[in-house]
Amino acid sequence: MGIANAMQTGVSGLRANATAVGRISENIANANTDGYRRSFVQMVTSSTLSSAAAPAPAGVRAMQSQDVSLEGALRATERPTDLAIGGNGFFVVTKQPNDPVEANYMLTRAGSFLPDENGNLRNAAGYYLAGFPYDQTASLGVIDRNSFDAMKTVNLASFSQTGSPSNRVELAGNLPSQQTGLAEPGEPFLSSAEFYTPLGEAERLQFSWQPTDQESTWVLSVSHEDGTQYGDVRVKFHNSGPLTGAPEVYSDINSTAIAPAGFAFDPATGTATLTIESGDTPQTVTVALGAPDEHSGMTQFAGDYSPLKITADGAESGVLVRTEIDERGDVYGVFSNGSRKPLYNIPLAEVANPDGLLATDGNAYLVSRASGNFRLSQAGAGSAGTLKSGALESSNVEVAQELTDLIQTQRAYSSNAKTVTTVDEMLDETTRLKR
Repeated sequence: MGIANAMQTGVSGLRANATAVGRISENIANANTDGYRRSFVQMVTSSTLSSAAAPAPAGVRAMQSQDVSLEGALRATERPTDLAIGGNGFFVVTKQPNDPVEANYMLTRAGSFLPDENGNLRNAAGYYLAGFPYDQTASLGVIDRNSFDAMKTVNLASFSQTGSPSNRVELAGNLPSQQTGLAEPGEPFLSSAEFYTPLGEAERLQFSWQPTDQESTWVLSVSHEDGTQYGDVRVKFHNSGPLTGAPEVYSDINSTAIAPAGFAFDPATGTATLTIESGDTPQTVTVALGAPDEHSGMTQFAGDYSPLKITADGAESGVLVRTEIDERGDVYGVFSNGSRKPLYNIPLAEVANPDGLLATDGNAYLVSRASGNFRLSQAGAGSAGTLKSGALESSNVEVAQELTDLIQTQRAYSSNAKTVTTVDEMLDETTRLKR
């Protein structure tokens, strides 16, 4: 190796170690960056081809890599939209909401998401979280999990729940048999059931169970909370035999409703049909008390009065008041009417070689040939990690290790600098030979 080649080798060492210092400084600067992945340099011998008689000068070059697959520690926060991944996978993000270009989709572990002015979830780097939207039937439908095409930006501002009218109300409960057959029956037992109008407004029907002086016999009166009377019916219960406690017969059906309100009763099924004034077209609601000879609805046994168990279809209109995110990545909306429905599913993108991803701005990565193809897995399924709401993943940088590497790299840089200065002195001495 000639003197000039020796200097070039020293220069390659200076260049490589300078690159290493740059990576170390980057790691230290991002030690507190959520989801950051440590970058590092590996030194690789660099030489040109030559014959065995004339060995080539061996320099060094820096190969830059990242510890993308090494997880950082999780820490709890107070924000429900802060998300951390426990295990494999990445969030899918875009620079613009609902970006139609698949090449613009990126992966990240930085989950500090907050709604922007339009309700779109965006992290501290300005990237928007993407997920699969649920439809009105709470279904995701058929999803191609090897494509970003079906993904939408997770938005928490555009949801409201329209009301749907009630068509059927079912009652179940127990009436105390000892209250009947008395010479002077006591006060009626009162209860109410909520139902929903076509406009999604919650209203209540009221039921008055009046014991009579006849054993196991009651008179049920139905009314509206606003005082509107619908009608009444006499109910006799079995008091012996295998059907004890079940309705025996419905009789003395009496409608007290004034049009457009209406009241009808089917004694064969134990079902009342109410016509309720509601807008231009009256609303029809059936109220099931329980068929004769069956214990499926109202019963009568000795003991205490059992408050009615009421089942009603329909729903009240409501607006989104908060969201919840579970470990499987489902984003649930909790509405002002008390209902809870799934809005989005946040998948986790998995690749065969996470360390082969290409780093880009904002602590994000692009899929590359070295990383392999991606798959959008459901959190908690297969090899995919789980989502943790109200938590963030810290950087995987260990500052003590970085400072140790910095000392070693500084020493290596100084040694290479010494090689260059030594070769310079040798060249200077060579030029003196002519004098």
